[in-house]
Amino acid sequence: METLSSYVEGKWVEGADAGAELVNPATEEPLARASSTGVDLERALAFARERGGPALRALTFAERGALLERMSKVIFAERERLIELAIANGGNTRGDAKFDIDGATGTLMAYAELGRRLGEQRVMVDGAPFDIAGSRLQGWHVRAPRLGVAVHIGAFNFPAWGWAEKAAVALLAGMPVFTKPATSTALLAWHTLKLVIDAGLLPEGALGCLSGAAGDLLEHLGEQDVVAFTGGSATARKILSGESRISRGVHVNIEADSLNVALLLPSAGEAAFDAFIRDVHRDMTQKAGQKCTAIRRVLVPEADLARVRERLGAELARSVVGNPALEQVRIGPVATAAQRRDVLAGIARLREQTRVAWEAPDGLSPLGAPSGKGFFVAPLLLEAEDALAATHVHEHEVFGPVATLLPYDGTAEQAARIVRAGRGGLVASIYGDDRALLAAALESLGPWHGRLVLVDSKIAEKSVAPGTVLPNLLHGGPGRAGGGEELGGERGMALYQQRTAIQGNGPLIGRLLGVS
Repeated sequence: METLSSYVEGKWVEGADAGAELVNPATEEPLARASSTGVDLERALAFARERGGPALRALTFAERGALLERMSKVIFAERERLIELAIANGGNTRGDAKFDIDGATGTLMAYAELGRRLGEQRVMVDGAPFDIAGSRLQGWHVRAPRLGVAVHIGAFNFPAWGWAEKAAVALLAGMPVFTKPATSTALLAWHTLKLVIDAGLLPEGALGCLSGAAGDLLEHLGEQDVVAFTGGSATARKILSGESRISRGVHVNIEADSLNVALLLPSAGEAAFDAFIRDVHRDMTQKAGQKCTAIRRVLVPEADLARVRERLGAELARSVVGNPALEQVRIGPVATAAQRRDVLAGIARLREQTRVAWEAPDGLSPLGAPSGKGFFVAPLLLEAEDALAATHVHEHEVFGPVATLLPYDGTAEQAARIVRAGRGGLVASIYGDDRALLAAALESLGPWHGRLVLVDSKIAEKSVAPGTVLPNLLHGGPGRAGGGEELGGERGMALYQQRTAIQGNGPLIGRLLGVS
C-alpha cells in the first residue's frame, strides 16, 4: 500500500502514524494511506515565506509564467498514468479523469501565457496614473505580491485541477504555495504534485503540500498570508470565524455550496433546447454529479415539462452506472462511504417535497462492481409541483447525480423569484432565443451569480458547458456560494497582491517601477 508523504522544508516527510486510508470507491480496495501527524506546520509555513517568497518575487512575470508552462508539461507527459490513478481513487470514468487532469494542465498553461503577456515586470500597475497637480505630480495604483504564504485547501472532487488552478494564480502573482488536498481522493493530487516537485522546476520553498489532516495549519497564519478554500459551507464558516482570520486579518477566499440553475426560456429553438438537455444530463452524470458547478435546479416552462421529462429520462436511461474502469460506464461511484450516506440522506429530504420524474426502472445494479461493494448512487430526476413551495430544493445541495425540475410560468419575474430562493450561486445557464427574456434574465440573475452562461440557437453547438470553469473567467459566487472570486485571468491575482496607492513625482514613480 502506498504512503502519501508531505513535502515540507524542502523534503518529503512521512506522518508518524498510519493515518487515513484511501480506497477505490468502486471496489473498496485499499490503495494508500496519508498522515500529517508529527509534521511541524509552523516551520513548514515559515520555510515557504522565508525561502520560496523571496525567490519568486525576484522573478519577472514572464519567468514565473515559464515555470507554470514547465509544470503543465511535466504533468501532461504522465497523463495516461494519472488517468488510471483518477479512475482507481476518484471513481472517475476515463472522461471524468481527463476533465480533471486536462483542467489542471490547461489552467497552468493559460496562466503561463498571461505571464508572457505581462512580461518583464515584477509589480503590476493597476489602471492609468492620474494627474494631481499637472503631469508631474501624479497618483498611481500598483499591485505587488503579499509577503506571506498562500495556503490552499482543496475539495475531493477535483484533486488535480483543484490544486493546480489555485497554484497557477498564486505562483504567477509571486506567492509561495502550501497546498492541502482533500485526503479521500489525494492519490491523484499527490502524484501530480510529486511530479512537479521532484522535477525541481520551482525555487526551493515555492511549493509544499500536506498529506492527511489539516491539524493546526491555520493557527500559524498572519497578516500577509492568504487562504483559498473550496469545500462545504460548515468548514468555510470555521475558517471565516477562526482566530487568525479575525485577529490577524488573514486574507480568505471561499468557494462553498451552490445550487446552480439551468433556465429554459419559452419557445426556445431546437438547437438551444438540445443544448439545455445536453448540459443538464452532463452535469447530472459527469463526476457522478460531484461538481461545485453542477446543475441542481432545472427551471422549465410549464408547457415544456413533459417534453423535458421525456428527453432527460431517455438520456439518463442510457447512462450506465458501474465500475468506471469499464469503457461503457458513464456514472461511477461517489467518492466515499460518508459521501454516499450524505447523498442518500439528501435525496430523502428532497423527496419529501417532490415526486420522481425519472429513476432507474430496475433500481441500482452497478456494472462490473463486486456484489455489495462500492459507493454507488443511481441517477435521479425529481420534480416539484410548486417550485417555490419546495423549500428543501433551494436549501440543500445533494452532491451527487440528482437534479430537480422546477416548473414556472414562463416569465422572467417568476424565474427570478425561484432562482433567488437559492441565495446565490456559482453559475446559472440560460437557454432560449427571446432577446427580451434573455435581457431580463441577465439583469435579474446577474447579482445572484458569479457567472452566467447564455445559450441561444446560434451558438448552441459551440457553447462550453456551464460546468466547465474557464481560467480567463471568474469562478466564485455571492451568498451561499461563499462570496469569493478565483481565476478570471489577471483578476484572480488580486487575492495574492496588495493594492497600494502611490503619489508623487509621476515620471520618477514610473522609472522606479520599471514601466517607463
